[in-house]
Amino acid sequence: MSKPAEVTLTDLVGQDCCAPINAGRMPAPAAVALAPAFKALGDPVRLQLMSMIASADGGEICVCDLTPAFELSGPTISHHLRTLREAGLVSAERRGSWVYYQADPLVLRLLGGLLGTPVAVAG
Repeated sequence: MSKPAEVTLTDLVGQDCCAPINAGRMPAPAAVALAPAFKALGDPVRLQLMSMIASADGGEICVCDLTPAFELSGPTISHHLRTLREAGLVSAERRGSWVYYQADPLVLRLLGGLLGTPVAVAG
């Protein structure tokens, strides 16, 4: 018996796979594909980096503008950026000696749609 193909985050983009999280149980393949993105965002530095990248003018930001915003070494920032890239949240383009990062708007829309549920406030 063959193993079913793994679903990736990019496979989910553009599909109607992910109803809001309060609509019912999420299919296991979708949960497996989404978990690395949420895990990557579970670190405060990565969450701040993601915020800076997603809100950058022109839709991209140079690593040279990201690194000075933190009291961390360059290699540590590179590790966090690699984690965001491997999770499918950002892409990177090298231009000369600098790397520019862009958020994937479709992935952000997918995650936002999953979490974009009304919250009842107890009162």
